[in-house]
Amino acid sequence: MNAPVDLRKRLRSFALAIIPLYGSLPKTGEAQVIGRQLLKSGTSAGAHHREAHRARSNAEFISKMEGGLQELDETDYWLDLLVAGKITTADLARDLIKEANELIAIFTASVKTAKRNRRA
Repeated sequence: MNAPVDLRKRLRSFALAIIPLYGSLPKTGEAQVIGRQLLKSGTSAGAHHREAHRARSNAEFISKMEGGLQELDETDYWLDLLVAGKITTADLARDLIKEANELIAIFTASVKTAKRNRRA
């Protein structure tokens, strides 16, 4: 299996793991506002990745991957706020935070490689 398919599956699994965390949040206003932000950013990174692989140019690929990178970074931020604000526990968020950071590293490396290849 090639790497893009593996990353596609990994991003899908990540998005699917975000959904039950959102569902487990308290029904308070602040939890729901942050939770919706988390749900949007955590599920959209995979869509950006899919769009990147349909890109018509290297510049478009970079743009889509950078969009996904922004969404992953935002997801990490919302997870951090949920834990720091004691809206959810570190135990519930730990694996998602770890995966978000690993995905951020993958997207960052991919963007750097694409930019280097553009200059070559």
